[in-house]
Amino acid sequence: MREMLARDIMTTSESGEAEFNQAATATLAHIEQALEDADLDFETPADGIIEVELDDGSKIIINRHGVAREIWVAARSGGFHFKPQGSGWIDTKSGEPLYDKLAALIAAHGGVMVRF
Repeated sequence: MREMLARDIMTTSESGEAEFNQAATATLAHIEQALEDADLDFETPADGIIEVELDDGSKIIINRHGVAREIWVAARSGGFHFKPQGSGWIDTKSGEPLYDKLAALIAAHGGVMVRF
């Protein structure tokens, strides 16, 4: 019985991880496309990481954090964690959507409006 429960928990956990990875990968791909469309400089040094280089010399780093099942954003103005909610990603503290926060951060540091 314990073995069955452990297997069920592992399967549920693996399923949740697979869903998270799929959603995060799609979101990061969408962000990359929006950055390309805005003609911004960015690099993807590793799977699940985007580094955006802005006109004022600052960087914004966007990455998938598998353990926490969040997308993290690091900018000069601070760090932000986004959890999946509904069809989007919501800041765990402010409730602001990921794409809105990214657009505001990029505009503040680079003066460019990005549409996600």
